[in-house]
Amino acid sequence: MNPRRYLPVVAAFLLAAAGLAAAPFTPANAAATLAQVGSFGSNPGALRMYAYVPDDLPAGRPLVVALHGCTQSAATYYANSGWPKYADLYRAAVVFPEQSSANNALSCFNWFNAGDIARGQGEALSVKQMVDHAIRAYGSDPHRVYVTGLSAGGAMTAVMLAAYPDVFAAGAVIAGLPYNCGTVCQGQAQTRTPAQWGDLVRAAYPGYTGPWPRVGIWHGTTDSTVVPANATELRDQWTDVWGIPQTASASATLPGPTAVEYYHDSGGRPAVSLYRVQGLGHGTPVAPGGAENQCGTAGSYFLNSVCSSYYIARSWELSGPAPSPSAPAPSPSPTGQPCFTASNYAHTTAGRARQSGGYTYANGSGQAMGLWNTFTVRTLQQTGPNYYVLADGRC
Repeated sequence: MNPRRYLPVVAAFLLAAAGLAAAPFTPANAAATLAQVGSFGSNPGALRMYAYVPDDLPAGRPLVVALHGCTQSAATYYANSGWPKYADLYRAAVVFPEQSSANNALSCFNWFNAGDIARGQGEALSVKQMVDHAIRAYGSDPHRVYVTGLSAGGAMTAVMLAAYPDVFAAGAVIAGLPYNCGTVCQGQAQTRTPAQWGDLVRAAYPGYTGPWPRVGIWHGTTDSTVVPANATELRDQWTDVWGIPQTASASATLPGPTAVEYYHDSGGRPAVSLYRVQGLGHGTPVAPGGAENQCGTAGSYFLNSVCSSYYIARSWELSGPAPSPSAPAPSPSPTGQPCFTASNYAHTTAGRARQSGGYTYANGSGQAMGLWNTFTVRTLQQTGPNYYVLADGRC
């Protein structure tokens, strides 16, 4: 065993997000299952790579990286989190990195080791190499790569977003910690300013100026393993990186019940989203069932509440068309009026659209824009006083 990589017992105990081992789950009507990838790079972090690739997955689809918690495995997270369901529904490949007890006594990703959280080193580089391999092997879209994880996996999610903001379009940290806070954050709130939190991320890739990944933060309000203050500190860290205020732009309520705060960028899209699951302890929120917004299997550290994987997948627009990295430059409106690209929620709050029965309609033209939420983004072109028409792809 490499002494540098051994986890002291007290630190290991601090983030023991224990999960019962589970047999691999094969989604109904699908032959694909979880498979280990034998070789994917130099692997300096000595991790294992597993992947779930739906049958007949076309090239150009999204890629998700899902990181397990302490004492868990790739098979545990695959079986319980619900991600295979959305890989099938929304046509995406999912990579499940796996830690070993040789690296860490409780199989936690080493989110606190300097050599494992730096760009180009250790476990962070191993996960990056898994992404590179998946893009080559599965034809995944390099512009639609996402990462999520629970507890130690959530902390490592923050690591990947900070160390490789040029690789990940977005991420979702579940019951995790801010980047480069070490074990000190786990049990108590810290007294850093948003700028100090943001500086930790900026130092992970010196000179990088964006674009930054969009960040979702999920935390139970009664989590006693990773105190809920970490959710607020993650919010402060990433809103500062984005250069936006720590005051929410909008709010909503999801099942669970889950109170959501959205922090919009200048275009009206959520750059940072904070999900506080009321009464939830330490674990990945799941909601077993057959509906599209239900997922997972309840168990140790998979807590019956709300299907977080569904809302994460929808926030990443996994079911939508891939954005074109070579789209033509916007053209001016023939009337000289501007075009506006924003979420349907932002359009309504700005007075460009209205909502009725949970759906959104453009002012003036009355054109249907889809669901009234912060996840659906449309472009409106103003062609007259308080008259807007859909202009997706034209502006």
